[in-house]
Amino acid sequence: MPRYPLIAPNPPRLSDHVDALRRIEASGVFSNNGAEVQAFERNVTDALFGGHGASIAVANATLGLMVAIRHAARANGRPAGLALMPALTFAATGQAALWAGLTPLVCDIDPDDWSACARTEERLLQQHGDRIAVLVPYATFGNAIDLGRYAWLQKHYDVGVVIDAASSLGTIDAAGHGFGQNAPFAAVYSMHATKTFAVAEGGLIHSGDAGLIATLRAMINFGFEGTRSATLLGLNAKLPEITAVLAQAKLAEIGAICDARAAIEAAYRDSLAGFTLQAVQGLRRAMQFMPVLLPQPLVAKRDAIAARLEREGVGTGRYFSPHLGQQPLFRAEALIEPTPHADDIAARLLSLPITDAMTPADARTIAALFRQACAAETARIPAAPRALPAASTVIVGGGPAGTALLTAASKRGQLAAFAQGLVVVEHDDAIGGGRLGRYAITSDSTATTFLSAVQDNPYPELAAITAHPAGRAVARYTDALGVPLVEAGPLLRATGDRLADIVRAHGGTILTGHDALGTRRTSAGLWSTRLRRRSDGVEFEQLSHDMVIATGGHQPLDRLAVQQVAGESLLAQAGDRLLQSDEVLALGGYAKLADLLAGKRNPRIAVIGGSTSALATIALILKQVPALPFGAGGITLLHRRPLRPFYPSVEAAHADGFDDFSAPDICPVSGFVYRLAGFRLEARDLVLRLLGVDGRAPDPRIATHRITGADDAAARAHLAGADIVIAALGYRPHALPVRTPRGRTIALAAHQGRPMVDRHCRVLDAQDAPLPGLYGIGLAAGFVPWGDLGGEASFSGQANGLWLWQNAVGQMIVDQIFERRAADAPGSARAA
Repeated sequence: MPRYPLIAPNPPRLSDHVDALRRIEASGVFSNNGAEVQAFERNVTDALFGGHGASIAVANATLGLMVAIRHAARANGRPAGLALMPALTFAATGQAALWAGLTPLVCDIDPDDWSACARTEERLLQQHGDRIAVLVPYATFGNAIDLGRYAWLQKHYDVGVVIDAASSLGTIDAAGHGFGQNAPFAAVYSMHATKTFAVAEGGLIHSGDAGLIATLRAMINFGFEGTRSATLLGLNAKLPEITAVLAQAKLAEIGAICDARAAIEAAYRDSLAGFTLQAVQGLRRAMQFMPVLLPQPLVAKRDAIAARLEREGVGTGRYFSPHLGQQPLFRAEALIEPTPHADDIAARLLSLPITDAMTPADARTIAALFRQACAAETARIPAAPRALPAASTVIVGGGPAGTALLTAASKRGQLAAFAQGLVVVEHDDAIGGGRLGRYAITSDSTATTFLSAVQDNPYPELAAITAHPAGRAVARYTDALGVPLVEAGPLLRATGDRLADIVRAHGGTILTGHDALGTRRTSAGLWSTRLRRRSDGVEFEQLSHDMVIATGGHQPLDRLAVQQVAGESLLAQAGDRLLQSDEVLALGGYAKLADLLAGKRNPRIAVIGGSTSALATIALILKQVPALPFGAGGITLLHRRPLRPFYPSVEAAHADGFDDFSAPDICPVSGFVYRLAGFRLEARDLVLRLLGVDGRAPDPRIATHRITGADDAAARAHLAGADIVIAALGYRPHALPVRTPRGRTIALAAHQGRPMVDRHCRVLDAQDAPLPGLYGIGLAAGFVPWGDLGGEASFSGQANGLWLWQNAVGQMIVDQIFERRAADAPGSARAA
């Protein structure tokens, strides 16, 4: 029976190059950029890159990546920044970034060509700004990715670029050039024995920029530039002369080898019709093996399929599974974005052999054996169950509020028990962060608040997040006025990942990429929630004893149509000059605002509302660089309620010269002044200046006007004179549709503009009666602290805050669920 190993290393034979070996011995030069290395570098540049630019031979590709990444980061003045790379790549890509002093930022891939997702890359460049030092895209499995696009990104975002082209030496791009030719940045190739350009151990760096190559050449030689005195950061990454002899020999045959492998790939593609294969870029790839995706139902059968092929003499591989974002080192040391496409593809990948000894007929034989193995395992798949078993609890929404229940349970060591029978449903591809990290503002929670969720947590995997790059980034703001949300978002994401791991490990289910369409009370007293899987639109019902709505809040457009300001319709007064604060606060929102005001020599903005979002909007606008050319009173804040600053004590308020409060404004539990109604951190600082507290000087660009009623002509004049009107009117809950057993919609208090929940976080119907087993938490839910939770008696409104959700409020819901479980347990009075 013929054997087909996955990879059969085929470097040139040293015994066939005795004359070259004698030449090296005669020269007495065995390393240090001798004649053999120099000849190879010239010849490979001419043969594979049209004679353009320059090349350096290096000891291995990982060292090449380390040097190139380090240089790119330092050249941009970001030596400790982020290295953005795709999840589906080899560990060396991430390792090189870590050794270069950077933090990998791992993103998702394109579902067709399996390279870094272009839209995600650009979103992260906008989100993280100059924190990203370098892009490290991987030319996946030898594909000729679009280097012109990366040249544009390099200029547009002033970011370094290094291409991991490990498998691409011999690849030809769509223009007929060697992949990497004329690139203005470094491309790093492997010459490892397992690659198509098989040597032994070695690598190559090529760039169209010969000056860049000259600098990198000094870096791989201890940082020596012309003398034996280090002027650059460097290391020893030189290729030995003997290896250069092998590289020269392989260069002479690489064209024929790649053509033969391309014919094998073509035979595979013809024989694997019906299976999902990688979309090809370029005219020819230096194929190392043939990657193919198993159908989704066969994911759990991958090992069995590989075993069947092995018995037939066919070797297989799983490049790259697990991907970067799933490997323990990078989970601890990298920032990892949601990676649903990489998760799916890594789970389904199986690599089939391509070797120099094979022919297209061999590929057809292997493909037939692969199809047979898949068919045999498909026949062994049991029929799917007709209905999902009832869960204990369903949480709809896995953002900061939904995961707050998990955090609260974890802080008491209860998460393992709470996870049993738990189902978390989340629209996005990961839990924890929600949209928080996509806002351009600073939080109204301190760094200590964010870190308190994990610091000294009973679960060691959560406690370890304080040492994670996301935890360290937030800790840098411990003494600052809040944390930039783009920094807080990754911390919440990392925390969500660990929470999800714990839930799954103890019998719970995390359904990311799913939407909840509504929930219905059954005649048996359960909740039946209709779910839809976003990937394929499949809908199904999930039964549960309890339901938690944590779907967040929004600023509905229809509210603008009915909103009255100073007795007249806001929409009628502002028209197309009207924006909502959410639009401005989101990443890119200020740029949109600035574009609308372009050419205005003295622009005027009216901000309506007395909420934190109103003050955050003003703070965001004022600290942008370059600033808008506001004159005196260029921004007017129109508000109804007095602006109140928070103080940690009566004494602190008096010491600051602030005495505009009385006994009902003091929290009886904490002693805080305006604990709930008061502005905090950056918004508080702005309010203190607006009020002139303790001699603080107001910013002359800001004016305030307190709306007095329906006949307030001054308020209407401010709106009429504004170039832009920003409505910061707070948020309304995304209340999930709730129905009776017969399908009739239950009107909720939230639909009437009242709080969605009562003092126990139970969802209220339109008559303010709690619906059994249905809870709500999060932005705009309407919860007001009471009793031991504290709060001033004068407060009217709702309290939203991460610390509240992750502690008392989240625990309140967890406790009620545990009480119900205990009551339903066998032997309890209710169960009997």
